[in-house]
Amino acid sequence: MTIGIVDLIVLLASVAIVLWIGIRTGKGNQTADDYMFGGRNLPWWAILGSIVATETSTATVLSVPGFGFGPVGLKFLQLAMGYIVGRLLVVTILLPLFFKGQLSSAYHVLRDRFGQRSTHAASLLFLVTRNLGDGLRLFLAALVLNKLLGWDFYLCALTTGAITMLYTYVGGMRSVVWNDCIQLLIYMSGGLATIVLIAMKIDGGWATILEFAQQNNKLQVIQAVPAAGQGWLQWLLTSPYTIWAGVLGGATLTLGTHGTDQMMIQRYLSARSQADAGKAVVVSSLVVFIQFAIFLFVGIQLACFYQQSEPSLQFAKPDEVYVHFLVNHFPYNTGMTGLMLAAILAAAMSTLSSSLNSSATAVINDFYLPACKVVPSHRKLLLITQVLTLLFGVVQVTVGILAARLSEQVVSSALTIAGYSSGLLLGMFFLGIAGRRVGQTAALVGAMFGLCVLLLVQFVLPIVAGQEWKIAWPWYSLIGASATILFAFALSFVLPNSQQNDGTA
Repeated sequence: MTIGIVDLIVLLASVAIVLWIGIRTGKGNQTADDYMFGGRNLPWWAILGSIVATETSTATVLSVPGFGFGPVGLKFLQLAMGYIVGRLLVVTILLPLFFKGQLSSAYHVLRDRFGQRSTHAASLLFLVTRNLGDGLRLFLAALVLNKLLGWDFYLCALTTGAITMLYTYVGGMRSVVWNDCIQLLIYMSGGLATIVLIAMKIDGGWATILEFAQQNNKLQVIQAVPAAGQGWLQWLLTSPYTIWAGVLGGATLTLGTHGTDQMMIQRYLSARSQADAGKAVVVSSLVVFIQFAIFLFVGIQLACFYQQSEPSLQFAKPDEVYVHFLVNHFPYNTGMTGLMLAAILAAAMSTLSSSLNSSATAVINDFYLPACKVVPSHRKLLLITQVLTLLFGVVQVTVGILAARLSEQVVSSALTIAGYSSGLLLGMFFLGIAGRRVGQTAALVGAMFGLCVLLLVQFVLPIVAGQEWKIAWPWYSLIGASATILFAFALSFVLPNSQQNDGTA
């Protein structure tokens, strides 16, 4: 793609706005708590925008249309239904735990129940999986920008990382949240603009699109029973886009990602009150549902467009179709291409900035401050937090660049493993609030057992039982949490009482 001057101006203007917000909001940071939590005084609707933008990466923006383009269609929305259920449970069960006192880390809940070792283990699991996963997401974003702009891959990775590091370093949580809101508007505007553009390019317009969608069964949302001749158990466990996997698996996944992840919980603690945080969490699930519907509809439109204009064209993977349309069919030098490039960059930066800030916060509150014999001054603590933000930025950019040497299958597997943490942490949190029987040792060993079970399910089961028994990914969090809980409870009956309550508060 050759970018025109108007498109370049739109792209550079979006970057300039991001940096300006970072510099402006950074002036309000007087202490490390201001830097990490925005003064704990951010409005609920800004928290809402930040939650949605943070969980939306470049891969999401580009891959969701692929589901609409392919056979899944609107059935993907069943997963979004599970997200709604899961966030209601987060607000009801977990959110009150984080507003008991002035918590600064999600994992202080585990410290108060089990002890410091569990905090260290949970926080370390978060840090490793979060920075590995987001480094790989940076790689995917740079790869897309490389294809769209024709710029060198390393330049794309370094530029994306540097811009994100700069505004996060200067502005802290205020910059992250307000920039997330702007970035949400940018990529949603890009999606809506794409819908209008594709409709204009299809002969017959909206009527043709709807007729195509109905004829190809793309408007079906609920899939509750297997196809004729397919076994129930195999279908239930291996089909990711069903009402069962969507609601049960999606709800458990959301309980983990939005109820135990420092990156999300840090946003809740930045709100003015528990009620405001709860409102942001619940409404964010509805916004995500609408967001998925928009980008799925883009995919349905693209299926109609390519059937009409280029019926012989084949794509290796459905998630390539949106990029192909952007490169070959977006109008040149009108600002729309610049808007879409800004949208892709925005989706990448919103996730990365949140990751950098929350990683620095986790290190400070879970490792550094507990080890300090003398509490450092506000100025020193603020400086250390900012330096850690830059260091984690360097780590993620390094992971992203090194990922270029790996196969796409390895990157996909690594991203899956990085997602294991939600189920394992959810299992530990459940053990912490469900009763006093399980102690710290049993909980930690249970989490290690849960990790082993997930690795077996992901990599060994398909080899032993065949690829037709490959478990659908929405079940992974439920499997990890269940294995952690069951093994820890079983172990609690074996350990002596002196070990059973080891470290329990």
